[in-house]
Amino acid sequence: MNQQSELVFRFLAEPTDVNFGGKVHGGIVMKWIDQAGYACAAGWSGSYCVTVSVAGVRFKRPILVGQVVEVTAQIAHTGKTSMQIFIRVKCGDPQNNILSESNHCIISFIAMDKAGYPVPVPQFKAQTKEQKKLEQYAIKMKEIAIETESLLHRTVEE
Repeated sequence: MNQQSELVFRFLAEPTDVNFGGKVHGGIVMKWIDQAGYACAAGWSGSYCVTVSVAGVRFKRPILVGQVVEVTAQIAHTGKTSMQIFIRVKCGDPQNNILSESNHCIISFIAMDKAGYPVPVPQFKAQTKEQKKLEQYAIKMKEIAIETESLLHRTVEE
């Protein structure tokens, strides 16, 4: 299998993507994040994947109609059956190709077989300084998600 740890989607923000304020709707951006994350996870694992969680979503700037949007998805960390993928969304004027970060997050996927059971994924080994930094961030976000889930279950049970 030819594994790819990173991919980039590039396209123009369209008029159908905007909210009442004239900016691209956050839900549309989340859709793009999920699509890029899925393509990265499926490409890495060679399996169908399902979204488990999105952590650390941070919106920094709005995306405007007609801007180039670049969604980068890269494997940040793998578990036995899970993949944490760092997503960075950038946008800018298509005429000068200067892009600024709009938002970023970590999205987690689980690889599944045809019957819907988790299957092992290839291990990702961070090589560069940036990959190691992103891996630590992904691990921290995964730990926060697990801790939050545990807190919610305790609250409901009490």
